[in-house]
Amino acid sequence: MKDLREFINLLEARDQLVHIDHQVSAYLEITEITDRISKSPVANNKALLFENVSGSNLPVIINAFGSRERISWALGVEDLEELNQQLAAIIDPRLPNGLRQMISRGQELLDVLRSIGMGPKKVRKGPVQEIVEIENPSLNFMPILHCWPEDAAPFITLPQVITRDPQSQVRNVGMYRLQVIDEKTLLMHWQRHKGGAEHARVARMIDEEQIPAAIVLGGDPASMWCASAPLPPDIDEYLLAGFLRGSPVEFVECVSQPLEVPANAEIVIEGFFNPNEHLPEGPFGDHTGYYTPVEPFPVFHVTAITHRAEPIYPTTIVGIPPMEDVWMGKATERIFLPLIRLFLPEIIDINMPAEGVFHNLVLVSMKKRFPGHARKVISGLWGLGLLSLAKAVVVMDEWVDVQNLSQAAWQAIGNVDWSRDVIHIDGPVDHLDHASYQHSFGGKIGVDATAKLPEEGYPREWPKVIQMDPSIKAKIDEIWDDLGI
Repeated sequence: MKDLREFINLLEARDQLVHIDHQVSAYLEITEITDRISKSPVANNKALLFENVSGSNLPVIINAFGSRERISWALGVEDLEELNQQLAAIIDPRLPNGLRQMISRGQELLDVLRSIGMGPKKVRKGPVQEIVEIENPSLNFMPILHCWPEDAAPFITLPQVITRDPQSQVRNVGMYRLQVIDEKTLLMHWQRHKGGAEHARVARMIDEEQIPAAIVLGGDPASMWCASAPLPPDIDEYLLAGFLRGSPVEFVECVSQPLEVPANAEIVIEGFFNPNEHLPEGPFGDHTGYYTPVEPFPVFHVTAITHRAEPIYPTTIVGIPPMEDVWMGKATERIFLPLIRLFLPEIIDINMPAEGVFHNLVLVSMKKRFPGHARKVISGLWGLGLLSLAKAVVVMDEWVDVQNLSQAAWQAIGNVDWSRDVIHIDGPVDHLDHASYQHSFGGKIGVDATAKLPEEGYPREWPKVIQMDPSIKAKIDEIWDDLGI
């Protein structure tokens, strides 16, 4: 899909979009409506297009990614597992078995290279620059949501924030909330573990006082999601978007800053920040379900705003799960599983359930082969990118379906001797973790919930899981409809 509008049309065609023409306010009311829909049964959980927002002429699209179906369609597949399988096939480290498989693997790699291109595909003009405001740009025309009662101000919540490393000029794209100070000023909430914050650290190191930045709203849905993807440092998120789209993202040059932005976006806010200029940001009702307290964050100064002639304002809300961000996180989990298995091939599956708000709990199934193997996996996960922030990692045997929370809880609780099967360490935790006694540093736990081996100090015989005889199951399957149950 080339842009947000094409995605909205798809949602409309598949009965996954509700038009709301009743006048509502961006102050709390859209949040309350959307929160109810996000937590409703699957049949009622749809994307919402608010067409009559008081004080603005712009329609608001929200909850567009708020189900497994919709986030799958946004990324170009019918189900997220297709992306998992596609990426796993492409990065399979095993040598091709025969000429046919070698040709097939080569074609897959060639298709990937074509989709991501050799870098951004620049175009001279794009819909996002149909209207250009340089002389007196103002944020006031946008229906920016004031999400929760104790939020400090309205916040932009679904952006693609583009910066470049001041030294290497490598682009980073992040999804950082932005607090409105006035019509030309925002606060940039990038957490200390994120790429944008690293660019700010580099800028301070080399005494750079003005860092160009662009805030992109809308565009193709893959690009919108990719801003949230936890890619390794110095890897451009728009390359991943190109892979998901099947073609490179098109860019136009900014009108006031030395950056490029997606040509098919809805709105672009251009500006700069001084890495040494900070103001108190927050509170903000966050995805943890709690208000994030006030902290100093960089100030973003608006230098220009460009947008389509009749733009659509895309946004999201976060709060007590489940909400739209749960499904954006689930996409991350499924897409990055093959990459995790490159380093830890014994892993079968992972699940980061909504109740763990991404960073509090990681459930893992694995093929256990030797004493201490589960502990190796726990340590390995704590050494992989932003999984280093996970507060609890629970490892189970390969037959356990970690997507089934009831089964996972049964195994995790029943297979643990709490005096011997638990690893407790201090280490980095998420910036938003309010339970740690120190900011971004605290206790972490790893739980070995696998069947124990004699070499692990288990002198008893591990019991068998209760299972019915397969022939009896087959017989009952045959007569089930005749039982009248």
